[in-house]
Amino acid sequence: MNILILSRNPNLYSTQSLVKAARIRNHYVRVVDHLQCDLIIEKGKPRITFNNLNLDKIDAIIPRIGATATSFGAAVIRQFEMMGVFSTLGSVPLIQSRNKLSCLQILAGNGIHVPKTIYCSNLYTIPKLLDNMGTYPVIIKLIKGTQGLGVILAESKNNAESILEAFQTTNEKVILQKFVKESMGSDVRAFVINNRVVGAMIRKAKPGEFRSNLHKGGLSEKTTLSEEEIRVAVNSAEILGLKIAGVDMLRTHHGPFVIEVNASPGLEGIEQTTEVDISGEIIRYIEENIR
Repeated sequence: MNILILSRNPNLYSTQSLVKAARIRNHYVRVVDHLQCDLIIEKGKPRITFNNLNLDKIDAIIPRIGATATSFGAAVIRQFEMMGVFSTLGSVPLIQSRNKLSCLQILAGNGIHVPKTIYCSNLYTIPKLLDNMGTYPVIIKLIKGTQGLGVILAESKNNAESILEAFQTTNEKVILQKFVKESMGSDVRAFVINNRVVGAMIRKAKPGEFRSNLHKGGLSEKTTLSEEEIRVAVNSAEILGLKIAGVDMLRTHHGPFVIEVNASPGLEGIEQTTEVDISGEIIRYIEENIR
């Protein structure tokens, strides 16, 4: 097969892992920076060029779209979709899942437990909305934040009010989320491929930190999911239209609560923690669909 990986940095662990897995299975694979692609839109003749060369005769693409390139990255995926090329990530699922607000709305609307979340769009309604959160602390998140960036723990109502007012004045879009104390600064990452969990790890925040992201110094270890956690992870990915997803959940007294679904999850942490060849599973998924 002729496989194209859309990635801004060919040296990233995830990109290299996918390249290696594809070549082991005797596939031809290239890495292309999607932000350097040109789109030619014409009825019945959609084309994509890179350095003035047509990207054609492609069997499948593996988009690795970062948060800062979501909009144009989705446009590139959409162009390949119009050309009939198989993609491991659809343009619509990418947009739906990348925005934290729409992601939580869709999940909650389809019966998935999520932490109580409030989106505040009016400076004058902040005090009343904060009363609705009940106990403190609470979490404040940038809607477009990633890897733990733009996530703040507000210890009190006054503290939360000050933070929200600051974001409002800079026109930053944020959500307010209930802090789940029983999670004890940890969450579970389930890696889903084609409606199946292929690996799972628990991530724990380092001492003095509440964010469990590995980029923030969190520690990880392999974990076994309960049947309910497997069901919630698979259902969450399916609801969002994602065939490959990193589903992040909190373990609570009321069962698993989904806090985020990543459409382009990193491979380094999950592969090294679980010792599962996730990249190989992704290539096998492509092979099954191309056949």
